[in-house]
This record gives sequence, structure tokens and C-alpha cells, in this order.
Amino acid sequence: MRVVVQRVTEAKVTVNQETVGQIQEGLLLLVGIKQDDTLDDIKYVADKIAGLRIFEDQDERMNHSVMDIKGSILSVSQFTLYGDTRKGRRPNFMEAAKPNVAEPLYDAFNDYLRGKKIPVETGVFGAMMDVSFTNSGPITLIVESACSKR
Repeated sequence: MRVVVQRVTEAKVTVNQETVGQIQEGLLLLVGIKQDDTLDDIKYVADKIAGLRIFEDQDERMNHSVMDIKGSILSVSQFTLYGDTRKGRRPNFMEAAKPNVAEPLYDAFNDYLRGKKIPVETGVFGAMMDVSFTNSGPITLIVESACSKR
């Protein structure tokens, strides 16, 4: 599993010009599921993201997590994170999980985060989506499960 994490002051995702998910301060997650990911990968990455201390405290040090600041998450499925561009000019997506495998794991990931009392908004799995956001900092990180490195 591979997730691009961006600290944002606001973010929204639209499908056919209709807003389907929107947050204020929190995290925008672009979520890629690999073909051999499991629930253990999902939980590991969700725990890591929920606890990432990337929000500033009163001394302007990154000491707070999204849970500490009572922020929200906008989670957007992003199979293209597993696009392999090493050969040729067209990305190869063979490592990305097929939709019938990826969607239940993506849903489980979001539900696991919600179980931590974090408000989670989402896009529409498999849809063409437009994502807009204001990256705060800018802070952008990549979080991967052990499976992503196999």
C-alpha cells in the first residue's frame, strides 16, 4: 500500500462537477492499493497516518497529529500510484490491485480511520475525479506498508 499524505488547510473532490467530499484543516490522502496488500497493510498504514506528527504546536514545531488537532481526512483512491514508468513511455499498472480487490481494502482503510474518531470524506472509487486543495507548509509525505517494498 502506498499513500501520498498532504497536510492541507482545505481540500475537495468533485465528480461531474459535483462535490462528493470536502474537508477543512487535515490531511488529503491519495491511496494506492497493491495487488498483494492485506488488512495488515491497511491497518499499519492507517495507524501510521493517524499518528503522524505533522501539525504545528504553539512553538511552531510539528508535534501534533490529525487526531490531536481534531482535523479531518479526505481520502481519494489513486491506482496510478503503482504506475511503473521504468520502461517505455506508457505507465504499466500491473502492480496495482484490480478493482474487485482494491475497493474492499480501500473501504476498510477508510473505516479503520473512522474507527479512530477521525472524520473521513472520500471520492468515488473508480470515477474520474477532480481534486483541489491548499497544501499547508507545503507538507507532503509518502507512507508505504512493508508489502510495498517486496
